[in-house]
Amino acid sequence: MAIDVICPGCHARFQVSEKFAGKKGPCPKCKVTITIPSAAQEVVVHAPEVSGPKDSKGQSVLAPIFRSEPKVSTPVIIGIVASVFVILLVGLILRIATKGNVPPGLLIVGAIALAPPLAFAGYTFLRDEELEPYRGISLIMRLIPCSIVYPLLWGVYWLIFAYLDVRPELMQMIFVLPAVVGAGALCAQASLDLEFGTGALHYALYLSATVVLRLLMGMNAFWNVVS
Repeated sequence: MAIDVICPGCHARFQVSEKFAGKKGPCPKCKVTITIPSAAQEVVVHAPEVSGPKDSKGQSVLAPIFRSEPKVSTPVIIGIVASVFVILLVGLILRIATKGNVPPGLLIVGAIALAPPLAFAGYTFLRDEELEPYRGISLIMRLIPCSIVYPLLWGVYWLIFAYLDVRPELMQMIFVLPAVVGAGALCAQASLDLEFGTGALHYALYLSATVVLRLLMGMNAFWNVVS
């Protein structure tokens, strides 16, 4: 077995046979006298000792824990896209059937129906991959606040600008829109452990879909409940 040697003079690295262990000799480069270390003097780095119960052979009986990354299946993706598409299509059909006079209550139903699938889709693609993802009942419980708060933010908007008969100007929207998006981002941050900026994107996904729904129903995108 070869022994690794470092010259103290020129710091050259080379190997010598183990038969020269403990002997002295000149460095092949700078001729400085070198004492060849013995094999016992070599530093060996061992893996850390695994704590915990062991079997009769001294082997650990604890299996390593691996974090499994959940992957969204194709049927789930198709289901989300299909549900959003159906809601938007129904909005367009209602516009045609009512000749542009869609009852405001149906818009409210559509906004509520869009929230759960979009909240789930947003979390699936925007979640922090460094954190253990929520699954099953835990995920459903955390999606409920977003599914409730997101439509309610439209209600707050309507209360301010429609019920009070105030038509916002462009400069007013510069302040109103960030406030609404910020409220949605805080909700996503609190319930889904998203970063604030990511939470804003999560809410913006829902906001964009509901604006499209309003337009398909023949309504103004922001100003009033009815055109």
